[in-house]
Amino acid sequence: MIREFAAGVRTLLRGFGLWRTRPGLMALGLIPAIIAFLVLAAAIVPLVWGMPSVSAWLTPFAEGWIEPWRGLLRAAVGFVVVAAALALAAVVFSALTLTIGDPFYQRIWHAIEGDLGDPPSGDGGSFWTTLGEGLRLVLLGLLIAVLVLLIGLIPAVGGFLGPIAGVVLTGRLLARELTGRAFDARDLSPADRAALFAGNRARVLGFGVATQLCFLIPGGAVAIMPVAVAGSTMLARHMLGPSTSSGTQVGGSGTRVGGPSTSSGTQVGGPSTSSGTQVGGPSTSSGTQVGGSGTQVGGPSTSSGAQVGGSGTQRGGAGA
Repeated sequence: MIREFAAGVRTLLRGFGLWRTRPGLMALGLIPAIIAFLVLAAAIVPLVWGMPSVSAWLTPFAEGWIEPWRGLLRAAVGFVVVAAALALAAVVFSALTLTIGDPFYQRIWHAIEGDLGDPPSGDGGSFWTTLGEGLRLVLLGLLIAVLVLLIGLIPAVGGFLGPIAGVVLTGRLLARELTGRAFDARDLSPADRAALFAGNRARVLGFGVATQLCFLIPGGAVAIMPVAVAGSTMLARHMLGPSTSSGTQVGGSGTRVGGPSTSSGTQVGGPSTSSGTQVGGPSTSSGTQVGGSGTQVGGPSTSSGAQVGGSGTQRGGAGA
């Protein structure tokens, strides 16, 4: 798990390589990030500046407490409120930046897909799809901010657990949102996406947490956004597996996606699967392939073997 988590962090770092190969394209990706940052800064800076008043308003019961207990309590409450606000700001920033900069990030995504080979035929979703996903991201960010605030109010440990929960939950949400473009281009269903994320939890979390921590650095959100778009495309391609291509629908209905084949010879979601379970070789029309395209039970020289796969069932062999 630790190794996969570290691999997710390295995936984000690989996104910086695009600054060397396509610096002009990455520079364009900074424009929407700067706009979104200025909008959010106009809201966050006054909140931080007025935090002593906000903390006092939230803790009227501590008015008669003696110092230093009153000051410590209100400082802890203020810290938790800022952590919740930053968790919300991260997802709002991502949603706003991806919506404003959709044409720029489309180009970055296309460049990475082309470099990795076999790009999908889809365009990664329209502007309205991006807008809808952005609104969903903001709503989920609000829920995370409320949860972080509630965790932060737990006596003794809340001030420590609240910010950690904010980074982990927000990071996971960011990773899922940033990889959405690659999955939209391949028309993956929610069930297929859930299967992918379930099989790559640690790597996805490593990528998301690294992205969120970079967002917390002053000015880091602006610099990291184009890198996160590039890295998320690499992450999605890893999750989909090496056999994903432009004309391949990965998964089908309810099929586990990604990876060219399972270890036992059962191919799930192969190049010519349509839905359900494929029994037989690559020319059959439904489902999981048992035995692979050339797997023969019994062998060509067995006297009473049966071949499962290919275009039919063979009893005996060529030399029976």
